[in-house]
Amino acid sequence: MSKPKYQTQRLSLRFFMLMLVLFILQVGLGMVLALQHSDPTLLAGTLNFNTVRSMHLNLGILWILSGFIGAILFVGPLLSRRELAAPWLIKFLFCALIVATGWNMFTQVFAMQGIAGWWAGQPWLQEGLEYIEGGRIFDTIVLIGFAILCYVVLRTFPPLREWNEIHWGLGIGVVALMVVWVFGLFYVPRLDLQEYFRWFVVHYWVEGVWEVIHISLIGILIVLLFKVSVKEVGYAVFWGVVLVWLSGLIGNAHHYFWVGTPEFWQFWGSLFSALEPLPLVFCFWHIYLDAHTNQKPLENAPAFYFILGSVVLEQVGAGILGFTMTFSLTNVWSHGTWVTPAHGHLALFGTFGMLVIGAAYYAIPVLRTGKAGHFDQRLGKLAFWLVFIGVLGLALAFALGGTVQVYIYRTLGLDWFGGDIIPSLSIYKILVAVFGFVLTIGAGLIVYDLSTLGRQPSSVAAPALPPAGFKPHAVTGWSRPLSGFEAGIWLTAMWVFGFLITFNLLSFNLDVVRVQGNPTLPYLLAGIGYPGLFLTTLLFVWRFLASMEARVTAAAASMAAGGPPAVGLTQALSPAS
Repeated sequence: MSKPKYQTQRLSLRFFMLMLVLFILQVGLGMVLALQHSDPTLLAGTLNFNTVRSMHLNLGILWILSGFIGAILFVGPLLSRRELAAPWLIKFLFCALIVATGWNMFTQVFAMQGIAGWWAGQPWLQEGLEYIEGGRIFDTIVLIGFAILCYVVLRTFPPLREWNEIHWGLGIGVVALMVVWVFGLFYVPRLDLQEYFRWFVVHYWVEGVWEVIHISLIGILIVLLFKVSVKEVGYAVFWGVVLVWLSGLIGNAHHYFWVGTPEFWQFWGSLFSALEPLPLVFCFWHIYLDAHTNQKPLENAPAFYFILGSVVLEQVGAGILGFTMTFSLTNVWSHGTWVTPAHGHLALFGTFGMLVIGAAYYAIPVLRTGKAGHFDQRLGKLAFWLVFIGVLGLALAFALGGTVQVYIYRTLGLDWFGGDIIPSLSIYKILVAVFGFVLTIGAGLIVYDLSTLGRQPSSVAAPALPPAGFKPHAVTGWSRPLSGFEAGIWLTAMWVFGFLITFNLLSFNLDVVRVQGNPTLPYLLAGIGYPGLFLTTLLFVWRFLASMEARVTAAAASMAAGGPPAVGLTQALSPAS
């Protein structure tokens, strides 16, 4: 078996494998939640809905963190041109992550009994705050783990004067992981102050830490996939980080609208939150430019599929759907309803989850075979489409159901848990289960594919060249090269539907809806906006990937006709080892 260039890169493999275990467990719990929506008595008394939801949410964070660590440990030696520092600490970090995960899940049993383990004014077993439910024992283990990761990365990296933008992005990211977590290490009796600090952890992790790591990892992965200039990618990483912090740090204020905080947060939160899509548009656009720099054929299609999915779903979930709820006049209706998980699933799993899966698809073949693209990629492509459609469909079902929920619960003021309300959501509960099942099948394929990848002899053969005398012709139709103008049209169309969704939520403020109880306008706007965004996003990704897949065929035809091979074509057409 071939080996990677740096032997300590193999330490990242155990984190990717742990990621897969936690991933399938989290998706499985999500499927249980989808079924409990339709049948609230399912597993009642054994695994209640609130407990399953908490486990599902925590595992979603933990498996993505495991993937982040694996990806950082894999690219660290490539960026530094030397082995990882302190391998024994990395092994200890892996054990600490397992312990922290197990402890977090175990203490949910105490949570069901209302036991928090209070001592010295702190909840040591379970604190019950959404996203950071783990008690101080869990918090302490996680803090130690972040300190280890920070030490290993900074010791592995070269001196500061030699850092490029990717070094800075990952370096700042791992330091901020540790620093921001400290805000969740103490309990404040006043709820409004507690919410300040809770959102410091939750939001700043996403906007100030995870997003920085996300941008940096995408940068280095694009360099590896397309051999583009590190300087060029570094430029994108720099401005991406700047725009993220410019908008996201004060944009945290949109979480302070309705928790007893001063009214001025409604203005500042709305203003800066509205700027948060800027870095997401910039990131997407640079992905397009990098992938089209040299027309290089896809050598590792699954890796790029998931990276593109990450950037597009970030645009849809964090950008468009985040924008629709970011104003106080729209957030007053959407917060705490099904509209929120529509945004959450795409912003968390769609953005960060898709990225770490893409990183795993690049890293695992290298770690096991020494080559990035020589494996049967068909299963990975199928898994991508199942997961992509599944999570996008989940968002659609949650958003449409949430629109009905806003009207019935928030506008009419009817009892949400009353028996006469349940039929109004029946179709959307079914859609949640259906798309959840599609996502679960895709997740299962990912776990199987990545866990077995490189363990069996590859049966992949070199792509067949066209017959003698074949005259190449320009690729036309759906697979023709994607121009920047066309990509801009697709992106604009997505935002048009996003604005319709925003007007949908704003329309709940109208007297005809709020006072007279007529839901025609918000229902009409939602009925156009959400399905339109779903279909446009799906078709755009299909169009983008079709144009990328056509490159191998076009390049092979060019070689058969005596033309020069495209960049990377020799590697793309070489026999599998």
